[in-house]
Amino acid sequence: MGFIFKAIDHFQLASPKNTEDQSRKFFTEILMFREVDKPAALRSSGGVWFESGSIKIHVGTEDQFIPARKAHPALEVENLRDFKQHLITNRVSFTEDKRLPGANRIYISDPFGNRIEILEWI
Repeated sequence: MGFIFKAIDHFQLASPKNTEDQSRKFFTEILMFREVDKPAALRSSGGVWFESGSIKIHVGTEDQFIPARKAHPALEVENLRDFKQHLITNRVSFTEDKRLPGANRIYISDPFGNRIEILEWI
């Protein structure tokens, strides 16, 4: 075979129609990502895009939205302890999970019920 996958370019989460402001608040104030402009040709479909370093998250809107409760992205963080305190300060609940050897990790949900894993390798 003459091809290889190089990297994940972005991942997309779904949200209900007309919830872009809730996405902005969560991804910029809680996860500390910055919003980036969608290309003009894609703006009419709704949703918003975010970045932090090389991580890109696209939040698209759906008429028949169903949250992803099991499937999820996993974001590696440096200093999970401080991030958990940030979540507590902002009244965002999380679930700790110690089942992955060599990692501390938690799960949070975005405002629409999509599961997001946050982990720190130890």
